[in-house]
Amino acid sequence: MNIRRFYLFGFLLLLTFDTVSQLSFKLAANHAIPQALALSWLFRVATAPWIYGAVLGYLGAFVTYMSLLRHAPVGAAFAASHLQVVSVILVSAWLFHERLSLAELLGSALIVAGILVLSTNKPDIRPADSAVTLPNDDRPGS
Repeated sequence: MNIRRFYLFGFLLLLTFDTVSQLSFKLAANHAIPQALALSWLFRVATAPWIYGAVLGYLGAFVTYMSLLRHAPVGAAFAASHLQVVSVILVSAWLFHERLSLAELLGSALIVAGILVLSTNKPDIRPADSAVTLPNDDRPGS
């Protein structure tokens, strides 16, 4: 697979997992109303199907991000992983009818612009087996 397609597919998948996680937490929170510090409330939250969507989304995001980090430069990968801030704001406006403020729109535009600037840096792509290896720890007992 072409490395650019790998990055594009991987970051879109990461964005999807992260967005689904956040939206699932919102839906689970809506299901948990009224909130109370009680076992019955905790049971209601733990049995809400949206909690499982959030957990599965986080697991999917973790696996996807770890796969991307094996090939992508960490700086660009970390920056691009924050696109979910923008996607969650936009999807929440559509799905939950949340109002978008000018500050949120400007902030989202700045996030996207920052990621675009960081992605213009040509990454040092090398095979995973040539990654930097750390020296062994020579301390006694290690």
